Amino acid sequence: MSSSQPNAGTTSAEHRARERQAQRNAVVELVRVAPMAEELGELFAAAGHRLYLVGGSVRDALLGRLGTDLDFTTDALPHQVRVLLDGWAETVWDTGIQFGTLGAYRRGATVEITTFRADTYDRVTRNPDVAFGDSIEGDLVRRDFTVNAMAIELPGRSFVDLHDGMADLVDERLDTPAAPEDSFADDPLRMLRAARFVAQLGFTPAERVVRAMTGMAEQISRITAERVQAELSKLLCGRYPRRGIELLVDSGLAEHVLPELPAMKLEIDEHHQHKDVYRHSLTVLDQAIDLERAADPEGEPDLVLRLAALLHDIGKPATRRFEPGGGVSFHHHEVVGAKMTRKRLRALKFSKEIVSDVSGLVFLHLRFHGYSDGHWTDSAVRRYVTDAGHLLPRLNKLVRADCTTRNRRKAAALQRAYDDLEERIARIAAEEDLARVRPDLDGNEIMRLLGVEPGPLVGQAWRHLKELRLDQGPMNRDEAVEALLRWARDQGIEPPADR
Repeated sequence: MSSSQPNAGTTSAEHRARERQAQRNAVVELVRVAPMAEELGELFAAAGHRLYLVGGSVRDALLGRLGTDLDFTTDALPHQVRVLLDGWAETVWDTGIQFGTLGAYRRGATVEITTFRADTYDRVTRNPDVAFGDSIEGDLVRRDFTVNAMAIELPGRSFVDLHDGMADLVDERLDTPAAPEDSFADDPLRMLRAARFVAQLGFTPAERVVRAMTGMAEQISRITAERVQAELSKLLCGRYPRRGIELLVDSGLAEHVLPELPAMKLEIDEHHQHKDVYRHSLTVLDQAIDLERAADPEGEPDLVLRLAALLHDIGKPATRRFEPGGGVSFHHHEVVGAKMTRKRLRALKFSKEIVSDVSGLVFLHLRFHGYSDGHWTDSAVRRYVTDAGHLLPRLNKLVRADCTTRNRRKAAALQRAYDDLEERIARIAAEEDLARVRPDLDGNEIMRLLGVEPGPLVGQAWRHLKELRLDQGPMNRDEAVEALLRWARDQGIEPPADR
């Protein structure tokens, strides 16, 4: 059981005041959804059953941010819950009924109601032998963390906290109701959930939780790639993803779910100075998130950008070379990194779109440095925009975030160079349709003008015209036709006279 003692530097009076404030938050939040929640509580009470708001819903109510997706637990069996909901809810679904859960929707709120659980685990898989319990005490002790093991009984709103969850919430501490070794042995996914909650809530894991994660890290292999990916995605989309990533790496869990991260902790040779690639990547992640939030303060977290920021340099360990004179090089690490990114994200069962977008950003992230080192022609700017395609806004943020030098003059010069590039992109875009850089003649016109049938030759001609478009900008139709005919004659093709 976690300690209820306040953190060092916090007096008992201050601690009690914070607990009272959290309880007031919960009351305010419940009042906001009270008509629906109270109705449901009264409905179950009238039928002789007990109903509790539970888990993350109570935690979020105490934090003052209860949403409209509410979790309840009850002593009623699933078939009894179904009877009660059928006469109350607008919609009812029972896809989780084998685990004792029914869902319902009423007046803008979604509820899930689960019969008290007293599951046992075989500790080989993470699949429980589902068993229904007979008390709220038995149900709460099997939950993952103390801050998720509190309940509020309805109606009446009596508060149930058997594992010092309130104290841990106030102290921003993440601990388990039972011994963490037992909790993680039952379900190793809880170790990833610990890192995810650290990232979402900013809490500090209890020392015993970190010790258990470190000693049991290899058991995460019992968890499917899909489940791992879901937790990693939630972690990266949290408010404090760096904290979650650091917990994964420090505990050894990352070695089993994302080994490319700890591999970036390259040994620094005293004669060959270079940045700590792992720490650099965490800083890039922080800075990318700052840019993301500055661009759209109310927007959803950008998982693609955050993955790209974290993984953009994963090709460096494989490409590190010590050069004469004490230098270090990582030639083509963006190419190697893009391949590694595709392989890892596919293994984690990310969608094809996410795999393509993240690996594309990793591949492109160095392209800008050619601009900062010299002068690009308008043709080079067009190619940059065309190659980035729909990723351009994210690439802009990633490249800016990738500047972590402590040399203020160098950092300012890089930011000025990128400001200049963005201004040129905007100017050229205003003059041309950069979003759709295509040849000035389509495939049908190419076939008609050359007198050829569909085939590889049409594609070759199309690509030639696209290259001209990138190099020279838009051409009028007569110029495009002349360029096509000139290319055709160079290929030994004589266009028909009646074109």
